Amino acid sequence: MRTLVTGSFAYDTIMVFQDQFKNHILPDQVHILNVCFFAPEMRREFGGCSGNIAYNLHLLGGTPVPMGTVGEDFEPYRKWMGNIGLDQTHVMEIDNSYTAQAFVTTDTDNNQIIAFHPGAMNFAHKNKVSDAKDISLGIVAPDGRDAMIEHSAQFAEAEIPFFFDPGQGLPMFDGEELTSFIKQADYVCVNDYESKLLMDKTGMNLEQVAKEVNALIVTRGGDGSDIYSAGEQIHIDPIKVSALKDPTGCGDAFRSGLLYGVTNQWDWQSTGQLASLMGGIKIEQPGTQNHKPSRSDIENRYQENFGTEISLG
Repeated sequence: MRTLVTGSFAYDTIMVFQDQFKNHILPDQVHILNVCFFAPEMRREFGGCSGNIAYNLHLLGGTPVPMGTVGEDFEPYRKWMGNIGLDQTHVMEIDNSYTAQAFVTTDTDNNQIIAFHPGAMNFAHKNKVSDAKDISLGIVAPDGRDAMIEHSAQFAEAEIPFFFDPGQGLPMFDGEELTSFIKQADYVCVNDYESKLLMDKTGMNLEQVAKEVNALIVTRGGDGSDIYSAGEQIHIDPIKVSALKDPTGCGDAFRSGLLYGVTNQWDWQSTGQLASLMGGIKIEQPGTQNHKPSRSDIENRYQENFGTEISLG
């Protein structure tokens, strides 16, 4: 079944600062902050939430249909998508614009400072959910503000179940808008910080949000994740990883596991565990689309970490 993945495409310029930010930021001087972090390690990666989620869902054997807007500099990324077999039908190029650009600096504690240029992402509302056919599930991932509002409404109107994943885009919306998203969506996925911001803006607690949807998923980094569904709270442990190389894109990898589990009608325990596994596999590699496990690799690591077998498509 085809899963429509609306969200950003971006180039990620990732730099590594071989120290801790906290050692170089004086709390009593933040009003005149002027710092330079020397980062001798730098790489440019293919990223963006739509691209990352689609990449990981493709690894699992799902059928992602990524949807987003890109600039005139997208050709290297387009070639990459073609080489790995990702659908490009709904990747729209916008004239006289750059593909969104994220400049990420990570320290040794895996804290990140990010500067983001939206570029063509601001025109993502030009894509319509109805443009994609035979869609059984969707996700509204971080994107242009108008696109997130319109795509959510379009999924709801078409009666296509979808995840609302506001991510870094959450501050763009007020409480009324976020409440509308929650009521339209079938699933909501946020990290721990975003969940607190969501509650603050909407005035709802986690249990109230969970009652509005089929499931609320809250990721908690190294502490795993929690799934609130049907009045129950299911805790999902993180997997054992060989190295903590790069947290960028782990949330997107996690979401691919959620999408795969829902598409294949898995229970929430198994779905959450697959999501946890995909996030863990991603963090072991730098960049957002450089991990290349086979489906048998994923199946084996699932059994090693959770003691049960799964079979991927």
